[in-house]
Amino acid sequence: MNMKKSKVTLNHGAGGRQMGLLIRELIVEKLSNGILERLDDSAILKNNLSAGRIAMTTDSYVVSPLFFPGGDIGRLAVSGTVNDLTTSGARPYALSLAFILEEGVSFETISTVVDSIAKAAKEAKVLIVTGDTKVVEAGKGDQIYINTCGIGFIEDDALQISSHNLKKGDVIMVTGPIGNHEIAMLAARKGVDFDMSSVESDVAPLCLPMQKVLVKAKQLIHAVKDPTRGGIAGVLLEMSEHSQACIEIKESAIPIDKGVHAVCELLGFDPLYLANEGKFVIACEESAVAFVEEFFKDAKVIGKVSAQAQAQGEGVKKGVFLEVLSGGIRRIAPLETTQLPRIC
Repeated sequence: MNMKKSKVTLNHGAGGRQMGLLIRELIVEKLSNGILERLDDSAILKNNLSAGRIAMTTDSYVVSPLFFPGGDIGRLAVSGTVNDLTTSGARPYALSLAFILEEGVSFETISTVVDSIAKAAKEAKVLIVTGDTKVVEAGKGDQIYINTCGIGFIEDDALQISSHNLKKGDVIMVTGPIGNHEIAMLAARKGVDFDMSSVESDVAPLCLPMQKVLVKAKQLIHAVKDPTRGGIAGVLLEMSEHSQACIEIKESAIPIDKGVHAVCELLGFDPLYLANEGKFVIACEESAVAFVEEFFKDAKVIGKVSAQAQAQGEGVKKGVFLEVLSGGIRRIAPLETTQLPRIC
């Protein structure tokens, strides 16, 4: 199969010989494992747990362009899925991988994306165990869309990690500088004139360092969120609503890279709402801070849970409040408009 010259045709989605070649030579060969190679209609997985819970998530990826500073749609698909599983305290185990390909996309492009998927899956120590491929006519897609499903195991029944589980006195942490992914997408898509060469997407699987945190911190971790679309503002508002809690954060404590800050100043973006693909927002007891900082070297405490309703109907001023640099207080509101579409 000549990767550089070949392109997807409608025949590659028709269920015949050409579809078989594409799946076997362009996808399965790169993601090879004994489960996937069977090419059955469903994957049979061993449950090695005598106890515990199963976590499951699904996601779709329509990012444009496919390749951007720091990553691509393949790395994004694996990272986003395993990170969603990790937010429940699960150890990601296996993913499904479904492609929707546009007629005319080159085999070389697909091969590069699958290579990236294989690399990210190896980093995350997860298996790609089943999948699907469909082809749509030219002009009715945008090269490659990906859908995933992920499953993982929560091995410690004592872990209760949820946005519904915040407690008064919890500290709020972010595991590193915010906003890099959305600004990298802006650079890739808009071709902005000023220098953004230092800004790359933070896209990465975070399951392994988070698992190490949980081994030490255990029940001290109350909530973990993946601040993708809507940024850290979006997930903090969700935490506040779900837990009937008041969250206070400080602008001076929020880590932002210089390049991201410069773009926000110039274009009027609020970094709190910018998407991230390799960060967690964590609510935990103060005694867990050192464990988070041990495995996330750029992690910072950015605020606290100042109040939380102990009973249904208890009057607590819920919401997210930002202490700005000047010392005033700003209430964080839900995002009303799209800052940049198709960023994941």
